[in-house]
Amino acid sequence: MAGESSSDLTIIVHKNPSESHLSELGIKSWPKWGCSPGKYQLKFDAQETCYLLRGKVKVYRKNSSEVISEFGAGDLVILPEGLSCTWDVSVAVDKHYKFESTSSSS
Repeated sequence: MAGESSSDLTIIVHKNPSESHLSELGIKSWPKWGCSPGKYQLKFDAQETCYLLRGKVKVYRKNSSEVISEFGAGDLVILPEGLSCTWDVSVAVDKHYKFESTSSSS
């Protein structure tokens, strides 16, 4: 794994963040998205922060059987810009999400 150019594309998972932290982020005002169980090819053109209300996901590196992350209901997840991956959704996902604007200074 050392030396791979994609090694800096790390998914950060915060297990069971506090209600106060979620309130600070304004999670409940973010848009919602959901999907049924299945496999989804995804490419993140901007950093996404999401909070899973329900669901269970295994994330595989694109064109690989290598699991790079797992997360589920109650997790706050940061997905890096430039990540190409497959989401293997075993339990339907319902999440709040926000994309980071690269031009934002806040």
